[in-house]
Amino acid sequence: MSVDTVTRVDADALRDLCMRIFASCGMMSPDARLLADTLVEADLGGVHSHGVLRVPEYVHKLTGGVDPQGRPQVVSDDGACLVVDGGNSMGQIGAHFAMERAIERAGELGIAAVAVRGSNHCGAMAYYSAMALPHDMIGMATTNALPTMAPWGGAERILGINPVSFAIPAGDELPIIYDAAFAGSSHGKIRIYHQQGRSLPEGWALDRDGQPTTDAGAAIDGLLQPIGAFKGVGLALVMGILSSMLSGAAYGTELGDMERGPTAGQDGHFVLVLRIGAFEQPERFKARVDKAIREIHACRRAPGVERVYVPGEREQLARHDYMRDGIPLNPVELGDLLRVAEERGVDASALRGA
Repeated sequence: MSVDTVTRVDADALRDLCMRIFASCGMMSPDARLLADTLVEADLGGVHSHGVLRVPEYVHKLTGGVDPQGRPQVVSDDGACLVVDGGNSMGQIGAHFAMERAIERAGELGIAAVAVRGSNHCGAMAYYSAMALPHDMIGMATTNALPTMAPWGGAERILGINPVSFAIPAGDELPIIYDAAFAGSSHGKIRIYHQQGRSLPEGWALDRDGQPTTDAGAAIDGLLQPIGAFKGVGLALVMGILSSMLSGAAYGTELGDMERGPTAGQDGHFVLVLRIGAFEQPERFKARVDKAIREIHACRRAPGVERVYVPGEREQLARHDYMRDGIPLNPVELGDLLRVAEERGVDASALRGA
Protein backbone atom coordinates (compact mmCIF):
# COMPACT_ATOMS: atom_id res chain seq x y z
CA MET A 1 0.00 0.00 0.00
CA SER A 2 1.46 3.38 -0.94
CA VAL A 3 2.17 5.75 1.93
CA ASP A 4 0.92 8.55 -0.32
CA THR A 5 -2.55 6.99 -0.68
CA VAL A 6 -4.51 9.12 1.77
CA THR A 7 -7.87 10.85 1.86
CA ARG A 8 -8.19 14.31 3.37
CA VAL A 9 -11.11 14.52 5.80
CA ASP A 10 -12.61 17.63 7.37
CA ALA A 11 -11.86 17.70 11.10
CA ASP A 12 -15.34 18.82 12.14
CA ALA A 13 -17.02 16.15 10.02
CA LEU A 14 -14.68 13.53 11.45
CA ARG A 15 -15.35 14.67 15.01
CA ASP A 16 -19.11 14.59 14.43
CA LEU A 17 -19.03 11.08 12.98
CA CYS A 18 -16.92 9.73 15.84
CA MET A 19 -19.22 11.40 18.37
CA ARG A 20 -22.29 9.76 16.83
CA ILE A 21 -20.56 6.36 16.75
CA PHE A 22 -19.74 6.62 20.46
CA ALA A 23 -23.24 7.86 21.27
CA SER A 24 -24.60 4.77 19.52
CA CYS A 25 -22.70 2.73 22.11
CA GLY A 26 -24.67 4.35 24.92
CA MET A 27 -22.44 7.30 25.83
CA MET A 28 -24.09 10.54 26.85
CA SER A 29 -23.62 13.28 24.26
CA PRO A 30 -21.09 15.39 26.23
CA ASP A 31 -18.96 12.32 26.93
CA ALA A 32 -19.19 11.09 23.32
CA ARG A 33 -18.13 14.53 22.09
CA LEU A 34 -15.19 14.66 24.51
CA LEU A 35 -14.02 11.19 23.49
CA ALA A 36 -14.29 12.08 19.80
CA ASP A 37 -12.48 15.38 20.36
CA THR A 38 -9.48 13.70 22.00
CA LEU A 39 -9.03 11.43 18.98
CA VAL A 40 -9.48 14.12 16.35
CA GLU A 41 -7.14 16.50 18.19
CA ALA A 42 -4.48 13.79 18.15
CA ASP A 43 -4.94 13.38 14.39
CA LEU A 44 -4.82 17.15 13.92
CA GLY A 45 -1.41 17.14 15.55
CA GLY A 46 -0.22 14.33 13.30
CA VAL A 47 -0.27 11.85 16.19
CA HIS A 48 -2.29 9.33 14.19
CA SER A 49 -1.39 6.46 16.53
CA HIS A 50 -3.80 8.00 19.05
CA GLY A 51 -6.37 9.33 16.60
CA VAL A 52 -9.44 7.84 14.95
CA LEU A 53 -7.41 4.69 14.32
CA ARG A 54 -8.67 3.85 17.83
CA VAL A 55 -12.40 4.05 17.04
CA PRO A 56 -12.95 0.31 16.36
CA GLU A 57 -10.99 -0.56 19.51
CA TYR A 58 -13.00 1.93 21.58
CA VAL A 59 -16.32 0.66 20.24
CA HIS A 60 -15.24 -2.83 21.27
CA LYS A 61 -14.45 -1.52 24.77
CA LEU A 62 -17.73 0.38 25.09
CA THR A 63 -19.74 -2.68 24.10
CA GLY A 64 -17.59 -5.20 25.95
CA GLY A 65 -16.85 -4.21 29.54
CA VAL A 66 -16.34 -0.44 29.79
CA ASP A 67 -19.38 1.41 31.17
CA PRO A 68 -20.43 3.94 28.49
CA GLN A 69 -22.17 5.99 31.17
CA GLY A 70 -19.57 5.55 33.92
CA ARG A 71 -19.16 8.65 36.08
CA PRO A 72 -15.86 9.65 37.71
CA GLN A 73 -16.01 10.85 41.30
CA VAL A 74 -13.63 12.10 43.96
CA VAL A 75 -13.20 9.39 46.60
CA SER A 76 -10.42 10.99 48.66
CA ASP A 77 -9.74 14.69 49.23
CA ASP A 78 -6.74 15.82 51.25
CA GLY A 79 -6.17 19.44 50.28
CA ALA A 80 -3.82 19.50 47.30
CA CYS A 81 -4.09 15.72 46.83
CA LEU A 82 -7.15 13.95 45.48
CA VAL A 83 -8.03 10.43 44.40
CA VAL A 84 -10.63 9.90 41.68
CA ASP A 85 -12.43 6.69 40.80
CA GLY A 86 -13.23 6.69 37.10
CA GLY A 87 -16.30 4.49 37.54
CA ASN A 88 -15.11 2.25 34.68
CA SER A 89 -15.71 5.11 32.25
CA MET A 90 -13.57 5.59 29.17
CA GLY A 91 -10.18 6.86 30.26
CA GLN A 92 -10.68 10.18 28.52
CA ILE A 93 -13.65 10.91 30.76
CA GLY A 94 -11.78 10.12 33.97
CA ALA A 95 -8.54 11.87 32.96
CA HIS A 96 -10.41 15.01 31.86
CA PHE A 97 -12.37 15.05 35.13
CA ALA A 98 -9.13 14.65 37.10
CA MET A 99 -7.41 17.51 35.30
CA GLU A 100 -10.43 19.78 35.83
CA ARG A 101 -10.28 19.05 39.56
CA ALA A 102 -6.51 19.64 39.63
CA ILE A 103 -6.82 23.00 37.86
CA GLU A 104 -9.58 24.06 40.22
CA ARG A 105 -7.61 23.08 43.33
CA ALA A 106 -4.33 24.56 42.06
CA GLY A 107 -6.21 27.83 41.59
CA GLU A 108 -6.80 27.80 45.35
CA LEU A 109 -3.58 26.26 46.65
CA GLY A 110 -1.00 26.83 43.91
CA ILE A 111 -0.41 23.12 43.36
CA ALA A 112 -2.60 20.05 43.05
CA ALA A 113 -2.22 16.38 42.18
CA VAL A 114 -4.91 13.86 41.32
CA ALA A 115 -4.46 10.09 41.14
CA VAL A 116 -7.06 8.10 39.19
CA ARG A 117 -8.17 4.48 39.42
CA GLY A 118 -11.10 2.58 37.93
CA SER A 119 -10.35 3.94 34.46
CA ASN A 120 -9.42 2.77 30.96
CA HIS A 121 -7.21 3.77 28.03
CA CYS A 122 -7.18 7.57 27.86
CA GLY A 123 -5.40 8.38 24.58
CA ALA A 124 -2.73 11.03 24.04
CA MET A 125 -1.65 12.68 27.28
CA ALA A 126 -1.03 16.12 25.75
CA TYR A 127 -4.79 16.69 25.64
CA TYR A 128 -4.88 16.79 29.44
CA SER A 129 -1.63 18.59 30.26
CA ALA A 130 -2.58 21.34 27.77
CA MET A 131 -5.82 21.98 29.68
CA ALA A 132 -3.71 23.91 32.21
CA LEU A 133 -2.30 26.38 29.68
CA PRO A 134 -5.20 28.89 29.50
CA HIS A 135 -5.03 29.24 33.29
CA ASP A 136 -1.34 30.26 33.38
CA MET A 137 -0.58 26.89 34.87
CA ILE A 138 1.87 24.09 34.08
CA GLY A 139 0.23 20.74 33.51
CA MET A 140 1.58 17.22 33.78
CA ALA A 141 -0.26 14.00 32.95
CA THR A 142 0.87 10.39 32.91
CA THR A 143 -0.81 6.99 32.65
CA ASN A 144 -0.06 3.32 32.92
CA ALA A 145 -0.16 1.06 29.88
CA LEU A 146 -0.27 -2.60 28.98
CA PRO A 147 3.15 -4.28 29.28
CA THR A 148 4.94 -4.03 25.94
CA MET A 149 8.57 -3.55 27.05
CA ALA A 150 11.07 -5.77 28.78
CA PRO A 151 13.19 -4.67 31.73
CA TRP A 152 16.71 -3.82 30.62
CA GLY A 153 18.39 -7.03 29.54
CA GLY A 154 15.14 -9.00 29.51
CA ALA A 155 13.00 -10.38 26.68
CA GLU A 156 9.56 -10.50 28.27
CA ARG A 157 6.73 -7.97 28.32
CA ILE A 158 6.82 -6.70 31.89
CA LEU A 159 6.68 -2.89 31.63
CA GLY A 160 4.30 -0.49 29.94
CA ILE A 161 5.66 2.45 27.99
CA ASN A 162 3.73 4.66 30.47
CA PRO A 163 3.80 8.04 28.66
CA VAL A 164 4.05 11.45 30.28
CA SER A 165 3.15 14.92 29.03
CA PHE A 166 4.12 18.38 30.26
CA ALA A 167 2.57 21.64 29.04
CA ILE A 168 4.31 24.94 29.78
CA PRO A 169 2.74 28.26 28.76
CA ALA A 170 4.69 30.84 26.78
CA GLY A 171 4.01 34.49 25.97
CA ASP A 172 4.18 35.30 22.27
CA GLU A 173 5.58 31.91 21.24
CA LEU A 174 3.66 28.64 21.01
CA PRO A 175 3.53 26.78 24.33
CA ILE A 176 5.92 23.93 25.04
CA ILE A 177 3.98 20.66 25.02
CA TYR A 178 6.04 17.54 25.59
CA ASP A 179 4.24 14.22 25.16
CA ALA A 180 6.13 10.99 24.82
CA ALA A 181 6.28 7.44 26.04
CA PHE A 182 9.48 5.74 27.10
CA ALA A 183 9.79 3.59 24.01
CA GLY A 184 11.09 4.37 20.55
CA SER A 185 7.50 4.18 19.30
CA SER A 186 4.08 2.84 20.26
CA HIS A 187 2.05 -0.14 19.09
CA GLY A 188 -0.33 2.33 17.44
CA LYS A 189 2.46 3.78 15.29
CA ILE A 190 3.76 0.34 14.45
CA ARG A 191 0.25 -0.66 13.37
CA ILE A 192 0.19 2.36 11.04
CA TYR A 193 3.50 1.28 9.48
CA HIS A 194 2.22 -2.29 9.16
CA GLN A 195 -0.94 -1.07 7.43
CA GLN A 196 1.19 0.93 5.00
CA GLY A 197 3.65 -1.90 4.35
CA ARG A 198 6.58 0.18 5.58
CA SER A 199 9.72 -0.86 7.42
CA LEU A 200 10.20 0.60 10.88
CA PRO A 201 12.97 3.06 11.70
CA GLU A 202 15.80 1.54 13.70
CA GLY A 203 15.44 1.88 17.45
CA TRP A 204 11.68 1.38 17.56
CA ALA A 205 11.25 -2.29 18.27
CA LEU A 206 12.67 -5.67 19.22
CA ASP A 207 11.47 -9.09 18.08
CA ARG A 208 10.14 -11.63 20.58
CA ASP A 209 13.72 -12.71 21.41
CA GLY A 210 14.76 -9.17 22.29
CA GLN A 211 16.71 -8.52 19.09
CA PRO A 212 16.36 -5.24 17.14
CA THR A 213 13.99 -5.41 14.17
CA THR A 214 12.63 -3.08 11.51
CA ASP A 215 9.90 -5.55 10.47
CA ALA A 216 6.53 -4.18 11.62
CA GLY A 217 4.99 -7.66 11.81
CA ALA A 218 7.80 -8.96 14.00
CA ALA A 219 7.51 -5.86 16.16
CA ILE A 220 3.78 -6.36 16.74
CA ASP A 221 4.61 -9.87 17.96
CA GLY A 222 7.65 -8.66 19.86
CA LEU A 223 8.71 -5.84 22.18
CA LEU A 224 8.89 -2.09 22.06
CA GLN A 225 12.44 -0.82 22.41
CA PRO A 226 13.01 1.64 25.28
CA ILE A 227 14.44 5.08 24.63
CA GLY A 228 17.74 5.80 26.30
CA ALA A 229 18.40 2.13 27.09
CA PHE A 230 18.13 1.47 30.86
CA LYS A 231 17.22 5.12 31.52
CA GLY A 232 13.98 4.85 29.55
CA VAL A 233 13.09 1.62 31.34
CA GLY A 234 13.64 3.33 34.69
CA LEU A 235 11.43 6.30 33.81
CA ALA A 236 8.70 3.96 32.54
CA LEU A 237 8.81 2.17 35.88
CA VAL A 238 8.49 5.45 37.81
CA MET A 239 5.55 6.70 35.74
CA GLY A 240 3.83 3.35 36.06
CA ILE A 241 4.09 3.56 39.85
CA LEU A 242 2.77 7.16 39.95
CA SER A 243 -0.11 6.21 37.65
CA SER A 244 -1.24 3.19 39.59
CA MET A 245 0.02 2.74 43.11
CA LEU A 246 -1.08 6.12 44.50
CA SER A 247 -4.70 5.38 43.61
CA GLY A 248 -4.84 1.59 43.84
CA ALA A 249 -5.09 1.06 40.07
CA ALA A 250 -3.60 -2.01 38.37
CA TYR A 251 0.14 -1.92 37.76
CA GLY A 252 2.02 -3.57 34.89
CA THR A 253 1.02 -7.18 34.37
CA GLU A 254 -1.92 -6.71 36.78
CA LEU A 255 -3.57 -4.68 34.01
CA GLY A 256 -3.56 -7.46 31.42
CA ASP A 257 -1.49 -8.31 28.35
CA MET A 258 -1.40 -7.60 24.63
CA GLU A 259 -2.95 -10.96 23.74
CA ARG A 260 -6.03 -10.69 25.97
CA GLY A 261 -6.12 -6.93 26.28
CA PRO A 262 -6.61 -4.91 29.45
CA THR A 263 -9.09 -5.75 32.17
CA ALA A 264 -11.82 -3.11 31.99
CA GLY A 265 -11.82 -0.49 34.71
CA GLN A 266 -8.30 -1.17 36.00
CA ASP A 267 -6.25 1.61 34.36
CA GLY A 268 -4.76 4.43 36.37
CA HIS A 269 -3.62 7.98 35.62
CA PHE A 270 -1.85 10.76 37.51
CA VAL A 271 -2.06 14.50 36.85
CA LEU A 272 -0.24 17.41 38.46
CA VAL A 273 -0.85 21.15 38.07
CA LEU A 274 1.30 24.11 39.15
CA ARG A 275 -0.12 27.64 39.21
CA ILE A 276 2.73 29.82 37.98
CA GLY A 277 1.53 32.81 40.00
CA ALA A 278 2.16 30.89 43.22
CA PHE A 279 5.87 30.86 42.36
CA GLU A 280 6.60 33.72 39.97
CA GLN A 281 4.92 36.62 38.19
CA PRO A 282 3.25 34.86 35.21
CA GLU A 283 4.15 37.44 32.56
CA ARG A 284 7.81 37.41 33.57
CA PHE A 285 7.81 33.60 33.56
CA LYS A 286 6.24 33.42 30.10
CA ALA A 287 8.63 36.06 28.74
CA ARG A 288 11.54 33.92 29.91
CA VAL A 289 9.99 30.84 28.30
CA ASP A 290 9.73 32.86 25.07
CA LYS A 291 13.44 33.66 25.34
CA ALA A 292 14.33 30.00 25.86
CA ILE A 293 12.26 29.02 22.82
CA ARG A 294 13.87 31.70 20.65
CA GLU A 295 17.33 30.55 21.69
CA ILE A 296 16.42 27.07 20.45
CA HIS A 297 15.06 28.46 17.18
CA ALA A 298 18.25 30.49 16.69
CA CYS A 299 20.57 27.57 17.38
CA ARG A 300 23.12 26.85 14.68
CA ARG A 301 21.66 23.97 12.68
CA ALA A 302 23.31 20.70 11.82
CA PRO A 303 23.80 19.99 8.09
CA GLY A 304 20.54 19.25 6.31
CA VAL A 305 18.34 20.61 9.11
CA GLU A 306 15.99 23.41 8.07
CA ARG A 307 14.56 24.29 11.46
CA VAL A 308 15.06 23.44 15.12
CA TYR A 309 11.81 22.83 16.97
CA VAL A 310 10.77 22.82 20.62
CA PRO A 311 8.57 20.01 21.95
CA GLY A 312 5.02 20.17 20.62
CA GLU A 313 5.76 22.79 17.98
CA ARG A 314 5.50 20.44 15.01
CA GLU A 315 2.14 19.18 16.27
CA GLN A 316 0.76 22.68 16.73
CA LEU A 317 1.89 23.70 13.24
CA ALA A 318 0.44 20.50 11.79
CA ARG A 319 -2.87 21.33 13.45
CA HIS A 320 -3.02 24.62 11.54
CA ASP A 321 -2.34 22.87 8.23
CA TYR A 322 -4.75 20.00 8.84
CA MET A 323 -7.55 22.32 9.91
CA ARG A 324 -7.12 24.07 6.57
CA ASP A 325 -6.46 21.10 4.28
CA GLY A 326 -8.15 18.21 6.11
CA ILE A 327 -6.78 15.33 8.16
CA PRO A 328 -5.02 12.66 6.05
CA LEU A 329 -6.39 9.16 6.67
CA ASN A 330 -4.95 6.09 5.00
CA PRO A 331 -7.35 3.60 3.33
CA VAL A 332 -7.26 1.16 6.25
CA GLU A 333 -8.10 3.85 8.82
CA LEU A 334 -10.88 5.30 6.71
CA GLY A 335 -12.23 1.88 5.76
CA ASP A 336 -12.30 0.71 9.39
CA LEU A 337 -14.08 3.90 10.44
CA LEU A 338 -16.75 3.57 7.73
CA ARG A 339 -17.20 -0.13 8.52
CA VAL A 340 -17.78 0.59 12.22
CA ALA A 341 -20.21 3.39 11.36
CA GLU A 342 -22.20 1.01 9.17
CA GLU A 343 -22.20 -1.68 11.86
CA ARG A 344 -23.49 0.85 14.39
CA GLY A 345 -26.14 2.18 12.02
CA VAL A 346 -24.52 5.62 11.90
CA ASP A 347 -24.77 7.74 8.75
CA ALA A 348 -21.25 8.36 7.41
CA SER A 349 -22.23 9.97 4.12
CA ALA A 350 -20.33 13.18 4.98
CA LEU A 351 -17.08 11.18 4.99
CA ARG A 352 -17.91 8.85 2.13
CA GLY A 353 -17.87 11.81 -0.19
CA ALA A 354 -14.51 13.04 1.08
